[in-house]
Amino acid sequence: MTDIASPGVGFGGVAGRTAAVTGAAQGIGRAVADALLAGGAQVALLDIRPPDDQQALDQADNTMFVECDVTSESSVDAAFSLVESTWGGVDILVNNAGIFAIQPLEETDLDDWNRMMAVNLTGCFLCSRRALPQMRERQWGRIISIGSSAGKTGGSKNTAAYGASKAGVMALAKAIATEYAPWGITSNALAPALIDTDMVAGIADLADRIPVGRLGRPTDVAQAVLFLAGDQAEFITGEVMDVNGGFLID
Repeated sequence: MTDIASPGVGFGGVAGRTAAVTGAAQGIGRAVADALLAGGAQVALLDIRPPDDQQALDQADNTMFVECDVTSESSVDAAFSLVESTWGGVDILVNNAGIFAIQPLEETDLDDWNRMMAVNLTGCFLCSRRALPQMRERQWGRIISIGSSAGKTGGSKNTAAYGASKAGVMALAKAIATEYAPWGITSNALAPALIDTDMVAGIADLADRIPVGRLGRPTDVAQAVLFLAGDQAEFITGEVMDVNGGFLID
């Protein structure tokens, strides 16, 4: 068997580590997984749906696809148990799985609200809670959670549920940072805005609102994750890093 890696990443410090990335079948999650692989980590891609190249991933020594519904406690436990039995505990957790909806607040019923919170926030809680005990035991760990600029501002019009869920993600990242810092575990969040993925398809016309003049790329987020996951960021915890091309400067 062979290893899978992607060229073009600029940070190290993750070689030999085991990483789990949720929502990794495509978009930002897949870019993050590829960056960690290129940095020398072995990576479990967790997602409710398999990536198009699942067969190639499963044939490599340093990566595998693991079916996981982050809203289900039993599914999360099964996914992490599989990673642990194959490679040992997870050193680096990237909480990326998320959904997005544009819906006026008055038209958001309780099921819609609960689904947004379940995927975006509760999934982050379940995966973090499952990974932390072994990180604490080994006295080393990195948790990077993907929030959003919407979690700071409330988002654009008609995105109340999404903005609230991402604000929760970023607050949870800070809470974990405070609680687990004594064991060599850092917890940070990213706050991307207007990243060119399927989730934001059709908003390319908003690129003129970004000072750098383009939409973000999934690799822009992946580079930030790779930095925070490595030894070079060991003194950074409880932070929310903007990845937005100047769209929100706060």
